[in-house]
Amino acid sequence: MVAQSPKVKSADRVLDILELFTGQKDSYNLTEISKELNMPPSSTYLILQNMLNRGYLETDRHGKQFRIGYKLFTIRSGYMRSTSLTGEFSQIAQKIVDDLNETVSLAIKAGDQLLYIGEKASTQALRFNPNVGTTLPLHATASGKIMLSDMTMEELRILYPSDQLEQTTEKTISSFEDLITELEKVKRAGFGYNLGETVDGVHCVAGAVLDAEDRIAASISISIPALRITEVVWERVHSWITRSCEELSYKVYRQQ
Repeated sequence: MVAQSPKVKSADRVLDILELFTGQKDSYNLTEISKELNMPPSSTYLILQNMLNRGYLETDRHGKQFRIGYKLFTIRSGYMRSTSLTGEFSQIAQKIVDDLNETVSLAIKAGDQLLYIGEKASTQALRFNPNVGTTLPLHATASGKIMLSDMTMEELRILYPSDQLEQTTEKTISSFEDLITELEKVKRAGFGYNLGETVDGVHCVAGAVLDAEDRIAASISISIPALRITEVVWERVHSWITRSCEELSYKVYRQQ
């Protein structure tokens, strides 16, 4: 006789909710989750609130739509430090820091946030270091704009149901219309830019790391205090972004 694995009903329900987000939709409301998982709305609500408080879920600004929270992506980033993506990035980023001595970052999309999963910091006293595990609004970052440029209008509207966007600084894009205009520029140029939109006085250039299906899997960025930027430095930054994104795409996703 085969022994049955012990089951904890509440734990099963938490896992069922998490696994629901591996499907086609990025977000669900309480009614949808209750119906999809055949769970009573009252107990579903309590579990969702607990997961929300622990950071495993997050909601939209109206508190109605639930989506994966930052905690899972923080756990994931810790795991990914030992994978080929972050390992290969570390070697590539070191070459950039050796040449430019400016901070280089690797990031992925985590819901409506950008999650930093790799970093090589500048040794200069004045620098911007988005540490591993840090999250920032996608629309306020160069790498975030790269991620958003790969999305459809419908997907963008789910992330940004309001026409007004959160501002990190006075220069952060503040309207959905302006964001769409910016993303068209990103698609044409192949680069994402952050000109003081996350931190005043810090500029950033980002590019796309593509997977085997040519979808954007991650983004590499270089951050520089504006006072150190010259025409020559700006050209070298763009050159390094192009080279490093191509190299990381090939080594991680395309090399047989």
